[in-house]
Amino acid sequence: MTEIPAMFGLIVSGRIVQTDFQPLTPTNLVSTIPDAENINHVVVFLTGLTPFPPDMGGLVFFGWPDETTGSSNWQLLGFISNEKPSAIFKVSNLKKTSSLGAGCQNPFALHVSKNAQIGISVEPLTSVQQQVSQIPSSPDGSTASNFRDFCTKMLENFMNYASSFSQAQSQMVPNPSEQYVPLSTLQSWYNNFNRRLEQNPYFWRT
Repeated sequence: MTEIPAMFGLIVSGRIVQTDFQPLTPTNLVSTIPDAENINHVVVFLTGLTPFPPDMGGLVFFGWPDETTGSSNWQLLGFISNEKPSAIFKVSNLKKTSSLGAGCQNPFALHVSKNAQIGISVEPLTSVQQQVSQIPSSPDGSTASNFRDFCTKMLENFMNYASSFSQAQSQMVPNPSEQYVPLSTLQSWYNNFNRRLEQNPYFWRT
């Protein structure tokens, strides 16, 4: 598979979107996450510039540097595909562990980094599905809870960012080319979205 710029994107809660995946081989790519000690969730997605080749998908790995051995511990998180173009993963409880599960292969086993990294291995969907089925279950089984936590943090980050630009009407300088939305509208949207998220983390699918 030839390299296609910005095919993949990475979101770490509270940070800007990363699209700087670097190829290690024609089918294995990595993106570095600096200062990763306090991260909890990541989202990996297809940017939409190009799809996977037919019948191909991407296994998503999380690598954490092991200062004791000088190697990197890699965990298989899950996958993305044309039918599943994004996925959210909780990584806070995976640091400094290296269990991949029986039947899971590690294409990044020889790759070492001093920083946390996300790796994507492009493979046939049959292999992807087989390996993902071998991922050990989360100790708390909290997929829905993880998704809700990430969305809540993302909403809070958006509200804080938008609020930093707020102005009173008396401070506004007329600009016919700009459109303004009252902060109370965003607050109302935030409250409604958060309430529905608490009731059903997957309400947005309907």
